[in-house]
Amino acid sequence: MALSPDRALRGYFHGTSACLSALYRAERYEEIIELLRAETFWPYKRWGVKALAALGETSETIRCAESCRGPWATDADVDATCEEILLSSGQVEEAYQRYGLRANRGGTYLSTFRSVARKYPHKPARVILADLVETTPGSEAKWFAAAKEAGLYDEALALASRTPCDPRTLTRAARDLAQKQPAFALGAGLLALHWLVRGHGYEITGADVWAAYGSVMKAAEYGGTMAEARERVKGVVANEGPEGFVTRVLGSELGL
Repeated sequence: MALSPDRALRGYFHGTSACLSALYRAERYEEIIELLRAETFWPYKRWGVKALAALGETSETIRCAESCRGPWATDADVDATCEEILLSSGQVEEAYQRYGLRANRGGTYLSTFRSVARKYPHKPARVILADLVETTPGSEAKWFAAAKEAGLYDEALALASRTPCDPRTLTRAARDLAQKQPAFALGAGLLALHWLVRGHGYEITGADVWAAYGSVMKAAEYGGTMAEARERVKGVVANEGPEGFVTRVLGSELGL
């Protein structure tokens, strides 16, 4: 009666979800579908979606779930449900293309990349990264850490050069990989100085500037390019002008 289209009977019943769950466990799928035919409340309608999926009606299931988008169903919830349906039916590529990138959003860009890569292990990391980057135009540098973790060092530097990237993140990357990946570390350190010169970073101090400079020179030491690296640093800092913060910190060291 609680799910009746008759407004005189319809109302809240605290056991609705439990009843629908029990019907689903008993494999009484047709009854669930009939009960929820006119229902729009997602916490109930999702049982109808699950019932359709259990009957193998994949296309109809996806249409039903998509029709539920609205104030009672978040896009994230619908996306996750549709992705699960397609994956369980073996339609892995369609699941990835239609829902994979949206349904696995994490609290950070790195956690999002990890979630997608874990769920779709057959996909090359480079492809996943490129697809995720396309979903956030104007925030390409946010994927720097994900690219670095995947060992896509050239891609990481390219992303960090396209839009502002946190200088401290770049400095840490340069410091941590100075010995193992000196070319990458050198590039990351130079980009840290590049964005510092342009005023990016939160509550930046002279210690942050020295840390970025030190990471560049340490990477250059491992890579055997000390003199060249120093000249590159001078070129980056010289773009700021004599009154700039980074110039005041490193000016004497660089002879500017």
